[in-house]
Formats: sequence, C-alpha cells, structure tokens
Amino acid sequence: MLESETQLSRGRLIKLYKELRGSPPPKGMLPFSTDWFMTWEHNIHSSMFYNAYCFLLKSGQCTGVEAVIKAYRLYLEQCPQQPGEPPLLALTRAWTLVRFVDSDMLQLSACSCCGGTFYHSCAPAAEQFCLQFMPTPIPRGKKT
Repeated sequence: MLESETQLSRGRLIKLYKELRGSPPPKGMLPFSTDWFMTWEHNIHSSMFYNAYCFLLKSGQCTGVEAVIKAYRLYLEQCPQQPGEPPLLALTRAWTLVRFVDSDMLQLSACSCCGGTFYHSCAPAAEQFCLQFMPTPIPRGKKT
C-alpha cells in the first residue's frame, strides 16, 4: 500500500519499517482474490468501511489515500474488537477493496431485502440483489 501511494522506493520503506519497528516487515502479499470479501461477515465489515469511504468522497472532505485512512478510522470506531483482537478488516485489505471496486472486480449494490448496500462480484447478476445472511456461527467449545 505504501509503495503505491508514496514516492518512496521499496528498499527505503523496508529500512523505515526496520527503524521504526526494530524488525523486518512481514513477507508476502495478501492473496489477490475477491473471494475474501464474499463471506457474510467479511462482506458486512468491508461494506461498512466502503460506505464510509464513499461518504467522505461524495462530501468532498478528502480524496485518495486520505479518504481510505479516514474511512478506516470510522470503521474501527463503529466496529470495535475485543481487547487484544485485531480488526476483521485490516487497513491493507480495506485499501485492496478500494482497488478491487475501482477496477470493477467488485460492485456495491443495494439489497432488495433490507436496502443496505453490500458487495457482490461483477459477474452478470439478477436484477435484484438480496444478501443472504446466515446466523452467526457459534465458536467451538462455547455454550449458548
């Protein structure tokens, strides 16, 4: 994300990361797939982020990576995690989502059932889109 949004070289970014964190950055990239955003829980979280992002763009408050960061902060405020747990939607994945939508790999559509806007693939779809929610899975070992 930083490499594509700044004018800094990859080598310089790695040096800065080591200087700030005291260790080298994690290796590898996120998988290049829209599938992650299609499960119901990921879809809800990513849709909340992207709706905030669209609001910031439409209101003219900010653009580009600044809009991504501000929308991500709004997402974190609205979707707090348990102490010590990372957010379901990481900043890098949120930025990837924006790139997927911009390149028409995903599209945001209004749900004909509830009126909310959620993601679905850009494959030819039915005239009406209805997000099928499933009950929240109960973690193994927990009693209800």
